[in-house]
Amino acid sequence: MNDQDPSTILIHHTYQAPAGFEAPQPPVYKASTVYFPSAAAMRARDWKSRAGYTYGLHGTPTTFLLEERMATLEGGLQTLLVPSGLAAITLVDMALLKSGDEVLIPDNVYGPSKALAAGELAGWGITHRLYDPMDPDSLAQAISPATKLVWLEVPGSITMEFPDLRALLTLAKARGVLTALDNTWGAGVAFNGFDLGGGIGADIVVQALTKYPSGGGDVLMGSVTTRNETLHLQLKYTHMRMGWGVGANDVELVLRSLPTIHVRYQAQDRAARALAQWWAGQPEIVQVLHPALPGSPGHAHWQATCSVAAGLFSVVFDERFATPQVDAFVDALRLFRIGSSWAGPVSLVVPYDLAPMRVRPAWRGTVVRFSIGFEAVGDLIADCTQALAALGA
Repeated sequence: MNDQDPSTILIHHTYQAPAGFEAPQPPVYKASTVYFPSAAAMRARDWKSRAGYTYGLHGTPTTFLLEERMATLEGGLQTLLVPSGLAAITLVDMALLKSGDEVLIPDNVYGPSKALAAGELAGWGITHRLYDPMDPDSLAQAISPATKLVWLEVPGSITMEFPDLRALLTLAKARGVLTALDNTWGAGVAFNGFDLGGGIGADIVVQALTKYPSGGGDVLMGSVTTRNETLHLQLKYTHMRMGWGVGANDVELVLRSLPTIHVRYQAQDRAARALAQWWAGQPEIVQVLHPALPGSPGHAHWQATCSVAAGLFSVVFDERFATPQVDAFVDALRLFRIGSSWAGPVSLVVPYDLAPMRVRPAWRGTVVRFSIGFEAVGDLIADCTQALAALGA
């Protein structure tokens, strides 16, 4: 009989489950500590390699699996996971920029990316300039000897302009400047950010896994994907030094949702287009901003790049409706919930005042962004119809 204390036996129990178990969902490994069979094995392991495990922060079978699947989805070779989409942007900036460098950011970029540049990056001696993504000459004129990174986002945040991505990438490549693409909208489904044809593609593709890869509105996570091993290692060193990790349970949720991403993306695309077309016929609206709709800024570029679109669009209310009236419309919606993010099962709505958000605001009037969930389109149209009555209240 084992003469050890029962408390010790429980901790060092010898039972091992038999190998060979298979099921639809992969197992979830949670670890900070990783065991080594010997001191020699511990000394031989390299935290940068996926050939073995060193510490939970550097990877487990669970995180390695999601990294590999995200790299495949994006058309890349290596992926790093971080705690949010904004953390993915931050990782790229921190890894590639130093004091005296300059980063170029599209004027219609995700707002916190601008705030990061104006705050922390500026404090570290890194300058930034905004360019008009709908005018390639604007980017060409902005690139200087100090420019080390160009950010691209397709389409623009909130206002949904779809730029000539090939032209922007070609310009940056010709000037020898690295490019990073926020592909959260495309999700690796609408187009391949690394390969737009003719050898044109971004050097780095980031995504908020919070959106389509998760699809449940219950996970915060981001990814940074590359095709170049040297660039990947540069990012990986910063990733390690910052101590960024993701929880195994969150990874499990993304792994569970990922197999349905194409089906969900296409379903929300169909619903969003139907609702956007309905809005295009409403007299209260001066413009519908949806890349797949003719008349939306950059529609021709969307046609040349994609065949599908995310379940996201915005409408511009006529100037005769003041912001409080538009807010009353938003408040009157019953199925649409007021909240940030998108790609989840519940339809969302957010009103925006563009003036403080853009150097070059192209629209006058209040903009309202809709994220379409999985409710029946007819019910969403009926909800919008009844809420419009609040405009005149």
